[in-house]
Amino acid sequence: MFAYLLRRFLYAIPILIGVNLVTFALFFVVNTPDDMARMQLGVKRVTPEAIEKWKAERGYDKPLFVNTGAAGIGVVTETIFFAKSARMFAGDFGRAEDGRDITREIRLRMGPSLAIAVPTFALGLFVTVSFALLLAFFRATAFDFWGVVLCVAMMSVSGLFYIIGGQYLVSKVWRLVPISGFGEGLDAWKFLILPVAIGVVSGIGSSTRWYRTIFLEEIGRDYVRTARAKGLSEIAVLFRHVLRNALIPILTGVVAVIPLLFMGSLLTESFFGIPGLGSYTIDAIQAQDFAVVRSMVFIGSVLYIAGLILTDISYTLVDPRVRFE
Repeated sequence: MFAYLLRRFLYAIPILIGVNLVTFALFFVVNTPDDMARMQLGVKRVTPEAIEKWKAERGYDKPLFVNTGAAGIGVVTETIFFAKSARMFAGDFGRAEDGRDITREIRLRMGPSLAIAVPTFALGLFVTVSFALLLAFFRATAFDFWGVVLCVAMMSVSGLFYIIGGQYLVSKVWRLVPISGFGEGLDAWKFLILPVAIGVVSGIGSSTRWYRTIFLEEIGRDYVRTARAKGLSEIAVLFRHVLRNALIPILTGVVAVIPLLFMGSLLTESFFGIPGLGSYTIDAIQAQDFAVVRSMVFIGSVLYIAGLILTDISYTLVDPRVRFE
């Protein structure tokens, strides 16, 4: 097991380097440092001196990958790539184009993102698994049929509809909660109720259908027929056998999502004015702030790889027969 995990960690290093290189190269194909300077200075006619000054202040006056004018290891280290990307492996994300420290911004915005993502994830998982078990229990009945129809209808609706419709109905018409914004401490709950509820409702359709398919596949296996032959009730069969044996495919999707909760929800945070990592990323894309975009892509890659490793570990906890050599 240890050797397997060590290999996975070692495999992650070239993957992260590749993601870093691709992100860096794509950004500078679209925007050269001169283009970035003109956009950030915000004037139509910018003098070459102003551009060079802007680049020097932010470290964009060096070569991209190889500095032929430097000596020794400086050929690699005295480049834009090393200064802006390679240091992220040590947790140094540098500064945004507006001068703010990216690491500090991530720490400040992680709390609001988790305040939305964790309740949405936990409640959504409970609701969808419970609903899927209920449909599996009443399989091939009118309740199952109309439940599937409801799920298909819900998953066919855009997530924006739930957000805009929820804001209009709950906040503007009923005036139950604020339409957007965020508060500190215990005052934050009234700003989180609506985003969490919308996040749970919008995910019911697709997740329930997927879990229902998994449960129905398990119900047709031999061990279920054996359990029924022993006199177990249908509820006992579902919860003691079907649910337990369906955990591996469920964990495949669930555990891999957990690390990505730190990244926040792009649409939800933007529409509800939540100062989390999702809205931070959207603002950086709109402002073409390469430093922030690069950092968020790197963090997302690290968390996704961590999620895959956690998934493999969870397999051994759920099913002792699973072993990694």
